[in-house]
Amino acid sequence: MPTRVHEFAWPDRVVVGTIGPPGARTFYLQVRAGKQVVSVALEKQQSAVLAEKIDEILDQLITVEGNPFSVPTGTPIELVDNDPLEAVQEQFRTGAMSLGWDPTTSQIVIEAHPLAYDDPETDGNDEPLHDDPDEEPEMLRVSMPVGTARAFTKRTREIVGAGRPICPLCGYPIDADGHTCTIPEA
Repeated sequence: MPTRVHEFAWPDRVVVGTIGPPGARTFYLQVRAGKQVVSVALEKQQSAVLAEKIDEILDQLITVEGNPFSVPTGTPIELVDNDPLEAVQEQFRTGAMSLGWDPTTSQIVIEAHPLAYDDPETDGNDEPLHDDPDEEPEMLRVSMPVGTARAFTKRTREIVGAGRPICPLCGYPIDADGHTCTIPEA
């Protein structure tokens, strides 16, 4: 069965956002072009690593003699997007992701693939995280210009960092309903 590709070559918006309170948030990578909106669920760690790796690519491109791709060192203020997610209809839960650079368009390229049906990850009830193994395979491919990529990483880092506070003693998150600190042994 051919893979259905949700492709956004020059999106109007590409952001990571969350739904839910800290400690129970669901992270989404949301992309919009015109009226087409696609939202895929991510893990918090996937979001953090995505922002980190995009910044690494951009920082490396700046070192190319003459910065031929006009990669900004900071976030262009006009590209900052602090708006909430648009209505979320989850397309799939992300498993594998890839990240690349397209020198022909000077864009960062993100590809997100759903968790495979036979992945050992389950919802805790030994049930697969997917509804139907016969569903059409799909993926999300987003290409974004360097300025948009810088704004994306800034927002993503802020979203990831806005969760539960970290206990200074044990390093684990402090829940709203309390925290029993277990200081790790040295």
